[in-house]
Amino acid sequence: MLRTASLTRRTSETNISLTLALDGSGLADVGTGIGFFDHMLTAFARHGLFDLTVRAEGDLHVDSHHTMEDVGIVLGQAFAQAIGDKRGIRRFGQALTPMDEALAEAAVDISGRGYLAWHVPFERNKIGAVDTELFEEFFRALATNALITLHVGRRAGRNAHHVAEACFKSVGRALRMASERDPRVGDTVPSTKGAL
Repeated sequence: MLRTASLTRRTSETNISLTLALDGSGLADVGTGIGFFDHMLTAFARHGLFDLTVRAEGDLHVDSHHTMEDVGIVLGQAFAQAIGDKRGIRRFGQALTPMDEALAEAAVDISGRGYLAWHVPFERNKIGAVDTELFEEFFRALATNALITLHVGRRAGRNAHHVAEACFKSVGRALRMASERDPRVGDTVPSTKGAL
């Protein structure tokens, strides 16, 4: 069974079309109008082995906030749709990812409960045109709409680019692990409650 989703979301601030395949090979075709964000989403897809297509038009004359948050919303909704009833998945995943002097960690529970714990300070306020505080907004929107519990932390790092990239790679790898099928689980839901 293919675990894919294609969604479109249009508001007065953004227009987003997104396709996600969980069991892909890491192919990304991303265009949000925000170069650094495109770079991060491409790293997320590559290390998660997700096939991801994103087309986003947003009110970038205001700033990047609405576009990044709304892409997080749609990506989260697509993930929730693609993962389905969660039968046979590992459920939990974690990754510790270095990038030069930076070290980021991510832990995820495909729990049915949306929550973000964010412990990632940045040494500067901007990377290119992106306010670094917007990474938290993106990941909060992703976690809330994917109905996952997500913890992201910075263990080390001074270079803001490296810190951000290590975070996106870590989250991709943690989600990949959590969403993978576990043959020992079989066709059951990995919960004592029988549902997630």
